[in-house]
Amino acid sequence: MMAVFGPRANLFMTAALVGAFCVCVFLAAAIWIVPLMDYNSQQRFTPEQPIPFSHKHHVSGLGLDCRYCHTTVEESSNAGMPSTAICMTCHSQIWTNAAMLEPDRESVAENSPIRWTRVYTLPDYVYFDHSIHIAKGVGCTECHGPIGDMAMTWKANSLYMSWCLSCHRDPAPHLRPKDQVFNPHWRRTDSTPSGDALLVQYHIKTEALSDCGICHR
Repeated sequence: MMAVFGPRANLFMTAALVGAFCVCVFLAAAIWIVPLMDYNSQQRFTPEQPIPFSHKHHVSGLGLDCRYCHTTVEESSNAGMPSTAICMTCHSQIWTNAAMLEPDRESVAENSPIRWTRVYTLPDYVYFDHSIHIAKGVGCTECHGPIGDMAMTWKANSLYMSWCLSCHRDPAPHLRPKDQVFNPHWRRTDSTPSGDALLVQYHIKTEALSDCGICHR
């Protein structure tokens, strides 16, 4: 009687099963590994900028206050990006011929703004207001990480909804005295008011902070 399958059928079937198993292992590994690589959230992503601005040098080294460059952070939803005029208040006097500052000089000559690359981006359906967080004692480093020590600015947190909600549901550990909000090296000490005391001081009502309408308007 003639065989339905040839002598190589077992070999082909074995190869197909091994291939299918390898594909499944690869997909399972990808599902597990890709989130750990922060590819989707771009966490730890350091985009190239037109000028290699160093917060470590300007903030921790020279002692510049965040508000000197981010002028609207206390009064607007947007923190604001430094204009060429702000940069040139210093660099029209020092490092005037530095090659890395050529985009600054071109910006002045052409009267066109420098196009910085965004590090943090939220979807259009998410509402975020810098000013209210500053007013309620949330320091810059709570969202931006160790910004004062960054030679180049990188994305410190995912900004996932779960990440935001974890703070909104328990904001006390993330609060600090008003005069320390812009201090990138602030650390809580025994003399610091407790988180619960700061909740009362800032009149923060946690009951509604996780309502959908807080961030989705």
